[in-house]
Amino acid sequence: MRDIFVIAKDKAGVTDSEIESVLREVLIRPGILLKKILLLPPDLTRMHSGAGKITAMIYSMLKDSVQVDVMPALGTHEPMTKEEADVFFEGAVPYDKIIPHRWRDDVVKIGEVPSDFVKEVSEGLIDEAIPVEVNKRILDKSYDLILSIGQVVPHEVVGMANYSKNVLVGCGGKDTINKSHMLGAVYGMERMMGKDHSPVRKVFDYAQEHYLDKLPISYILTVTTVRNDEVVIEGIFAGGRRMFEKAVELSRNKNLNMMDKPIKKAVVYLDPLEFKSTWLGNKAIYRTRMAMADGGELIILAPGIRKFGEDDVIDGLIRKYGYKGRDYILEQYRKNRDLRENPSAAAHLIHGSSDGRFKIIYAVNHLTKEEIEQVGFEYMPYEEAASKYKPEGITDGYFKSGDDEWFYISNPALGLWTVS
Repeated sequence: MRDIFVIAKDKAGVTDSEIESVLREVLIRPGILLKKILLLPPDLTRMHSGAGKITAMIYSMLKDSVQVDVMPALGTHEPMTKEEADVFFEGAVPYDKIIPHRWRDDVVKIGEVPSDFVKEVSEGLIDEAIPVEVNKRILDKSYDLILSIGQVVPHEVVGMANYSKNVLVGCGGKDTINKSHMLGAVYGMERMMGKDHSPVRKVFDYAQEHYLDKLPISYILTVTTVRNDEVVIEGIFAGGRRMFEKAVELSRNKNLNMMDKPIKKAVVYLDPLEFKSTWLGNKAIYRTRMAMADGGELIILAPGIRKFGEDDVIDGLIRKYGYKGRDYILEQYRKNRDLRENPSAAAHLIHGSSDGRFKIIYAVNHLTKEEIEQVGFEYMPYEEAASKYKPEGITDGYFKSGDDEWFYISNPALGLWTVS
């Protein structure tokens, strides 16, 4: 498949007809009559990616002549409910066509990234091989084509999502997920976020070149923004590494928010449709920490947060160890087997702390004050916080009420905030 891309000509974004034109190019496989394909979109936690819409378009185009299977790249997330899938895929994909990815069970090791390579890219911080595991369905030779569909946006583990991350993490196994996340945490997310060639990305590139390139996988990538609560697809890119690089360039232009000065008080809203756990909701921390002032205050409006981890094991580890700083978690990681067996949880706990630089206040409906404080955050009732910090019509940017001023962010998943 040749590389193809469309970048929006105006504020309306890439049109549906332009998207359809790209998709038709993607689906033309010289010498191959498509009979069965596998789509790997994200889940509802990437509601603003445009990937649900694209998946729906592909399914509608092919459903009458091709077997189209859909396996969301869940990573460690819970599978979508029927109601969530209907929202994300615009009612176009039957729920019985959606296959859950089980990251602890349904995976096969197809190789590894050698320890000397990991040591080199991590600057000596990590000196062990990283297994390459993917869902066994991706190795099913009956598929004529596998399309990975995802959004390129600044990311705390890999620097810039998406591309091969969608396969290696979204459809990967526990060892790949655990060790890649720990590599990113030890190296330091501030050194990587918003950049392409991070140590984790280099590991993924190695896996792509040595293992994934042998499979019939192609990538469809989006860059999006939101205006007036509507998703705008700023660009669509189809192909391989070169198209990822073009998408990175556009995302850095559209999703990287440079602040003139550090933010003393930030208020971040988490849409309850997307964010039901701190495992996901802590994007409010990851994406703002480079812009937060020392001694500042981050208030997270989280009406949908009901738990800490996406499964019982991770939830239990978060409750046990808490978001209590990098040094504390690394010490606990060395001492405790349960944490060593779940490095992605340790990495997440490191990411989710400000290391004492600024206060983190979670405003919630469904968790108690004791639960929030137990994991190292401060607590505020949601209604109290929302009435004060989310007035009607508030938009992204600075807002002032009396002597109080804060910087409001409506969705942390759409960008990265940093000081220029």
